[in-house]
Amino acid sequence: MSKKAVCIISGGMDSALASAIAKNKGYEIIALHFNYNQRTQEKELECFEKIAQDLNASEKYVIDLDFFKQIGATALIGNEFDVPTDGIKPGIPITYVPYRNGIFLSIAAAIAQKHEADAIFIGVVEEDSSGYPDCRESFINAIEKAINLGVRDETNIKIETPLIHLSKADIVKKALELGVKLEHTWSCYKNSGKACGVCDSCRLRLKGFKEAGAKDPIEYE
Repeated sequence: MSKKAVCIISGGMDSALASAIAKNKGYEIIALHFNYNQRTQEKELECFEKIAQDLNASEKYVIDLDFFKQIGATALIGNEFDVPTDGIKPGIPITYVPYRNGIFLSIAAAIAQKHEADAIFIGVVEEDSSGYPDCRESFINAIEKAINLGVRDETNIKIETPLIHLSKADIVKKALELGVKLEHTWSCYKNSGKACGVCDSCRLRLKGFKEAGAKDPIEYE
């Protein structure tokens, strides 16, 4: 019986690489994507479909989480706040979606239990991220313990975070090394046609490519 991993795939570079690492380790891939009314929802879903195909995923889940729109409190959903484009600043940015990864991981755990999967792979990055609290290693370790207390006794689900201590440059290099099709990924918080190049996520991505000495294959404004 092959080992299985539920891979949370946003359509971005980090989750595409984390999933490729799972595939490289011999896991059968269960691809999981969330629509939560984010600004670039259609583009992210399009990228997810391409990444899942690249991974030859055995199962695909696209879960709609409409309640995030009701909660708001983030620039990634609705028009309450503008996406900041004036550079990365200290502290938790307005693009943080309240407890998003906690909710994603809880749903992933339910799917993992259904398929008797051994692991959940998530592309969180602690050191070079946008300062999101639910990307911290301490949080991931705590929620892994909580998840395993809430599933069947014979179940042991490992949350794998292979990128957690990598820089964006390391991520670009590793993705190129593993043959990840980075043209199938999307990072921009604002646009779905050409990436804006100035939001926090675009800045981190472009910085990563520059430091890795590589050219980003997606188009920018």
